Amino acid sequence: MDFPHGTDAEAQDIISAALHGRLTPEQAKRAARFDLVLGAFAWIAMAQRIATLEASLAGAKGPDPATPSGQIPVYTKPPARKRKGKPGAKPGHPGHCRPSPVQIDRHEEHRLAVCPDCGGPLQRCQRPRTRIIVDIPEAIRPEATEHTIHRDYCPGCRKHVEPVVPDALPQATIGHRAVALTAWLHYGLGVTIDQIVDIMGCHLQTRLSPGGMVAIWQRLAHILEAWYQQIAADARESAVLHADETGWRVQGATHWLWCFTSQKTCFYLVDRSRGSPALQKFFLEAFDGVLVRDFWAPYDSLTVGDHQCCLVHLLRELEKVDQHNQTAVWLAFAKKLRRLLRDGIRLRKRPDFTPDAYRARSHRLDCRLIELAEGTYDDGDAQRLANRLSKYRDSIFTFLDYQEVPFENNHAERQIRPAVVLRKNSQSNRSARGAATQSVLMSVYRTLKLRGHDPLAVMVAALRDYMRTGELPALPGIGGVAEG
Repeated sequence: MDFPHGTDAEAQDIISAALHGRLTPEQAKRAARFDLVLGAFAWIAMAQRIATLEASLAGAKGPDPATPSGQIPVYTKPPARKRKGKPGAKPGHPGHCRPSPVQIDRHEEHRLAVCPDCGGPLQRCQRPRTRIIVDIPEAIRPEATEHTIHRDYCPGCRKHVEPVVPDALPQATIGHRAVALTAWLHYGLGVTIDQIVDIMGCHLQTRLSPGGMVAIWQRLAHILEAWYQQIAADARESAVLHADETGWRVQGATHWLWCFTSQKTCFYLVDRSRGSPALQKFFLEAFDGVLVRDFWAPYDSLTVGDHQCCLVHLLRELEKVDQHNQTAVWLAFAKKLRRLLRDGIRLRKRPDFTPDAYRARSHRLDCRLIELAEGTYDDGDAQRLANRLSKYRDSIFTFLDYQEVPFENNHAERQIRPAVVLRKNSQSNRSARGAATQSVLMSVYRTLKLRGHDPLAVMVAALRDYMRTGELPALPGIGGVAEG
């Protein structure tokens, strides 16, 4: 391209210098004296150079701390931290090994006829040792039972009557144990439907279809609806309740899976809303306990006794801001806030801690929090977090007022993790009825697990009682005590 002023070679040198960040003041002045075409090319070259540098800097910062691990490329993840110390129990502590079986089903003896090294004869000694091996039988076959049901006539009622078969649901061809096992594999452990078909067909010699399993799981959820409502009532009556939510899909539309859990109860709810309407469906009346939650704003609409905001979320927010903000104001604010939170956590972890014994020290921590929250800061991030502390200052150190309240929301995150695993494996639900089945069966299985029960044994016994009486037994409580 010919330029009215200067030569093509000089114009190319100016554009190349702009692209590589080597443009000198003299070259810039000459480009300004040239025509508008060369000036436009120079500006475009510099814009491309700036965009390239910004993209490289953004990649060097690493992923956002809130980005799920599955969305981070493997080659960008830091190496795993090595375990500190040797595995196993500490010196002087009893070890943890597999317990011996209560019953020995078969005995075998092993003795050599000749020496395995030289082939010579052996002198018999009385030095035997035992070794116990627990294994699964090679051929596990399902038990098929033919039930002959006699129908007789009742003159008083003027109708034919017949006994109830308690071993299966009406018109079902598989028994309660197969139903409970498959439902537990899917909703309790997150195994996919296709994998369950393979497990039942290959290892347990029981052929099942995906559609048949889904249909009978829906019938099971309908039967367990009373337990589901009882679990919700138990959760609302808890002294300490943890709450969390995660994204969900129903028929491809965005929904949310809510988790409300205590130490012995876990309730799941799939709802279209992530705001206060979903919370109002669960909290039918005022909650008198302590709600452990994150800083999600809809929780503020709840009428509860006290709140405890998760301090781990707040510390993680400080790490996130540190990646892009290194101003003096922010560094000073973050240092004070970290020290304040860690002082409170250290106080709570003292072996002799009780709220009454350390009331004065807790009051001093509250005063430091108020002073930090009411300050005015020139840094935007510092002022934003100060406003958050001012809004939630009554919910930061609640764990210092109650012995049983933690400073983090790890329990809710651990209970919601099985649902996240199932979502990753099975991609949420394809219908509203499937979402309802998901909520009921996950809540029942997780609650039974938290209460120390064998989910399969409890489920089979409950279904047998339901077939005999037409009603579910009471929801098992802690240690076998019935609830409700």
